[in-house]
Amino acid sequence: MEYRNLGITDIQVSALCLGTMTWGEQNTEADAHAQLDTAVAHGVNFIDTAEMYPVPPRPETQGRTEAYLGTWLERQPRDRLVIATKATGCARMPHNPRHIRDGRYSFNRANLEEALNGSLRRLRTDYIDLYQLHWPDRTTNIFGQRDYEHVEEDTVPIEETLEALEGLIRAGKIRHIGVSNETPWGLMRFLQQAESHGLPRIVSIQNPYSLVNRGFETGLSEIAIREKCGLLAYSPLAFGVLTGKYLDGARPAGARITLFERFRRYSGSNTVAATAEYVKLAHEHGVDPAQMALAFVTSRRFVTSNILGATTLDQLKHNLDSLELALSPEVLAGIEAVQQKYPNPAC
Repeated sequence: MEYRNLGITDIQVSALCLGTMTWGEQNTEADAHAQLDTAVAHGVNFIDTAEMYPVPPRPETQGRTEAYLGTWLERQPRDRLVIATKATGCARMPHNPRHIRDGRYSFNRANLEEALNGSLRRLRTDYIDLYQLHWPDRTTNIFGQRDYEHVEEDTVPIEETLEALEGLIRAGKIRHIGVSNETPWGLMRFLQQAESHGLPRIVSIQNPYSLVNRGFETGLSEIAIREKCGLLAYSPLAFGVLTGKYLDGARPAGARITLFERFRRYSGSNTVAATAEYVKLAHEHGVDPAQMALAFVTSRRFVTSNILGATTLDQLKHNLDSLELALSPEVLAGIEAVQQKYPNPAC
């Protein structure tokens, strides 16, 4: 396993991170523990979750993912693991959940403290290594939304949010902080406010990034490198689309896009066409399509860790093995050719 610094900290995290959002919906507690054991055996020390999980978010299942991780975590050497979780953001868009913490979502001191304490209880730990804001406390382009439309609204000032997080760091409940689903403006604003007011610095940004969604490269990649605030890449297989298993209209039993109609972000015609070309490219060069897609993400200079999700141990082991794949110049050239033909179809 390869290890990389988490931002400007001295924490070393594995280049592959174990994602958890299926636990409690598609995976049982026993499944979750088996995935954790397998990932750690492969050298993974970085695990990402959220108070909102599992996904799709439902009142009946909310918090199960953290709870499953917690029953495993209490039997592990805590100081050898890097645990990341997230505070749910404001319900400003129709698909945002409204059942968590009775709707108290804004990133002020009281809400963040309540969210964090709930996560600590479920995770059965005294501290979180990386505490992330799941999405911005403002209306902006996230989760595939395009055509930014400015909305005048009441939001918690970023300085106030950082002050609240500083208090939780001083209390020993958080080591470092990050953002998720952020924009270039938002990330730079967090960094600027931290520098101007002597507040905690964002050390990572967790956004989607894959062969069919390379939007991070425009604006955010430069910030990630120059500011040492690397990407924690989620959906690197585009909900499994880049494995090729959904091509020709296939809907495998138990797969996420088969089960849940809400996940349409990666089902557009250009995404399907691009995926077919990526799968063909992989086969032409004798590599597995899923491993090619994952290896591309992991190899990017601005990526700190690539978040893997799986519903079976075979999938997880296969994805973990992607770390051994070095993409040839010919494969990389082929990837760029497909990107030019179908630029960011799922961005």
